[in-house]
Amino acid sequence: MIHRLLGILILVVALGAGWFWLAYQQFLEQPLAVPATGMRYQVTPGTSLRQLADDLAEKGVLEHPEYLRWYARYSGQASRIKAGEYQLEPGITAPALLNLLVSGRTTRYQLTLVEGWNFRQVRSAIAADPVLEKTLTGLSDAELMSRLGHPGEHPEGRFFPDTYHYPRGTTDAEFLARAYRRMQRVLEEEWAGREEGLPLDDPYQALILASVIEKETGAPDERAQIAGVFIRRLRKGMRLQTDPTVIYGLGEDFDGNLRRRDLRQDTPYNSYTRKGLPPTPICMPGREAIHAALHPAAGDALYFVARGDGTHVFSATLKQHNAAVRKYQLKR
Repeated sequence: MIHRLLGILILVVALGAGWFWLAYQQFLEQPLAVPATGMRYQVTPGTSLRQLADDLAEKGVLEHPEYLRWYARYSGQASRIKAGEYQLEPGITAPALLNLLVSGRTTRYQLTLVEGWNFRQVRSAIAADPVLEKTLTGLSDAELMSRLGHPGEHPEGRFFPDTYHYPRGTTDAEFLARAYRRMQRVLEEEWAGREEGLPLDDPYQALILASVIEKETGAPDERAQIAGVFIRRLRKGMRLQTDPTVIYGLGEDFDGNLRRRDLRQDTPYNSYTRKGLPPTPICMPGREAIHAALHPAAGDALYFVARGDGTHVFSATLKQHNAAVRKYQLKR
């Protein structure tokens, strides 16, 4: 009798173990209950494996949180989960979920700083971004640069235009610091490979000139030609006489229509009334504009005028330039 009962007990235990093993295997193989549109899931710093599993169960994503804990411990992943925001896609299984959380492949957002933007536009874009954490709101430009660790520097042109990807939790200060470092690196690289004999004293002057080239260029293949005009003018002591510097000097007073009186209104940025480069960049130049400033095209052109289609007519003499102005600007 005792032997029969012992046999029955062993059979029950074996059946139970087999059922559990099948249920556990099924748990590992079947997709989790992620919505058809996917879902974002945030793992906060310091979250334990138990808290993670219980939270996913409360959200209806998994049915057996204890299975997830067992698998994580058995696979050695329990202590390797990284904080961050993750995108969970339909069809993901428990092992795939753990691999994702251990990999640290968090959801990345993006913000593009556009070539030719001024710093007001940069700050507006950052303020409107729904993900970046705001720590610089209300600060003046000078206070902002001090917060970034660059007191006394004018912010214009200091940030490299590009598309930046970042995870949730990134601050606006961290974002700008990254763009600042990128511009410094690009500028140093381009300055190291510059042509000899340029009338530019340091990388910052190259950045200033590049910003003017950026604003004047409608056709990318003309950057070097425009740079050549400005370099030759600087060598001859001629005024640059470029409208974008005047517009920048007018600031928010510019209404979109540049008038003759604006060209005569003296500001530190008016290149019709003052010789040399403006005191700071007037926008964020891209690498191509920086490269053009340091590798100007050869030639004798000292003037250019817009055709109206994004390209320019380049002239070596004032007489030729005036004829081009009459043809393309005055239409006679």
